[in-house]
Amino acid sequence: MYPKSFKKLIDHFASLPSVGPKMAERLVLYLFKQDKDKLVDFSKSLIDLKENLAYCKKCGNLSEGELCEICRDKSRNQKIICVVEEPLDIIAIEKTRQYNGTYHVLGGVLEAGNSSNLKLKELENRIKNETVEEVVLATNPTTEGDATALYVTRIIKPYGIKITRLARGLATGGDIEYADEITLSSALTNRREIT
Repeated sequence: MYPKSFKKLIDHFASLPSVGPKMAERLVLYLFKQDKDKLVDFSKSLIDLKENLAYCKKCGNLSEGELCEICRDKSRNQKIICVVEEPLDIIAIEKTRQYNGTYHVLGGVLEAGNSSNLKLKELENRIKNETVEEVVLATNPTTEGDATALYVTRIIKPYGIKITRLARGLATGGDIEYADEITLSSALTNRREIT
């Protein structure tokens, strides 16, 4: 039905999250209609994604160097760490302009009691080696996010630091990256301590 190169590209796009076969077809057709220079620039950006981006050695955020912009920024409050699931959550929180601490990206959520995929040791090492006064748990308000927050709480509670959780201005079952700035700002402002 389609030429092989066209079909292969559709398959690549369809493998992306939230992109179905019809959307993949539209995207490939759109790209096909573009001039060559635009496509070359687009493909170079895809290659640069792997060659120039990495995870921050300190917090796990996306970075173009060893440390991300936030970890390099000495004006941020280094005594507060906001724990998030993914780098996109950092972007959403930063848009609120209500938080001036640092971050720690877990890299996902607790899955069927398996925590091996999470960057928990790295978080614990930061708490041991840095002067941390508060950890803000900003996992998504889902069953998995709540279980992860509870698990993280159990790990860091013995260190005697303040542990807070985002207020429930966020809808249960939602994702932080899709929350509007006012709701997310309210959730940050009204966070509460976990006892």
